[in-house]
Amino acid sequence: MNVPNKLTITRIVLAICVIIILLLPFDALGLVMPKLFVNELIVIDIKYLIAGSIFIVASITDMLDGYIARKKNKVTELGKILDAIADKILVNPCLIVLSAIGFIPPIIPVVLVARDIVVDSLRIYASASGKVIEASKLGKAKTICLMIGTILTLFYNIPFELMNIKCSEFILIVGTIISVISAVDYYSKVKKFLSEKAKMNLNDNKNDETA
Repeated sequence: MNVPNKLTITRIVLAICVIIILLLPFDALGLVMPKLFVNELIVIDIKYLIAGSIFIVASITDMLDGYIARKKNKVTELGKILDAIADKILVNPCLIVLSAIGFIPPIIPVVLVARDIVVDSLRIYASASGKVIEASKLGKAKTICLMIGTILTLFYNIPFELMNIKCSEFILIVGTIISVISAVDYYSKVKKFLSEKAKMNLNDNKNDETA
């Protein structure tokens, strides 16, 4: 358990904390969370600011674990698996909750969860055939967009909301589009590998028949 992996596990723990804060019924428990008023137009529930602050720390660990792993040559198969799991636990549940309370359109988490199911299935299928598909740059760009968009949403899209600019929603939509493109990219890689493998098997069979 090296430092990058510890940071990744920390991200998972922080992600769980974010979800608990977002879902915990403070009012039902008799806990009154303070509210802030911005420009007398925007009422901010402070629990979202707390969740957003923890989310930022978790997002920073995402950058740090990869950087340290590459710099110190600590990249491991366990680390790759944990990193992918941590990103999904941090982003997807948070977006689902934000959708449920009406902060973002439901189509965003629906597409993202469906995309992850497809990509993970492709990875498992390729792995069973002896091919390991590494995370693409598109996948990382998707994660960055979703993290930034989620942070802005948790912070009520301030300061852009004061200018009536839906920046948080726009970034989340961009991240969702990139996620679909990356899924197509994964599919093309798997399809190409399987086609090449099928040709190799066909050639091997022909050679065996000739022999």
